[in-house]
Amino acid sequence: MDHGTVGSAQSGRLLVEVREEGASAVVIPAGELDHHTAELLREPLERNLAKGRTRLVVDCSQLEFCDSTGLNVLLGARLKAEEVGGGIHLVAMRPAVARVFEITGADTVFSVHDTVEGALAEGTGTG
Repeated sequence: MDHGTVGSAQSGRLLVEVREEGASAVVIPAGELDHHTAELLREPLERNLAKGRTRLVVDCSQLEFCDSTGLNVLLGARLKAEEVGGGIHLVAMRPAVARVFEITGADTVFSVHDTVEGALAEGTGTG
């Protein structure tokens, strides 16, 4: 019923906001995602999966940096989401963040979208 911000967590370098969108959750990390801040993203992803929200949209438009630890958080959440028939959808990756996904090949295992609306509207089928 309400959209609005449902929760947020912050460290000095990363702020993570979460918004419910029907059966989905939109997770918005802002700042730097690395081994010092990765838990701030892992927790809301896992919490929303546990609540039955299997479509998680990660709005990367404010994410300035992502290292291998951050990438592993997203890959782990993807596996958990797929186990329950869902998925992780990435939105609006900045070039520096997109590069990490490209050089590791991780960009091929996520649904990547230009907008949050596009990610929320995509059907649940694969392909």
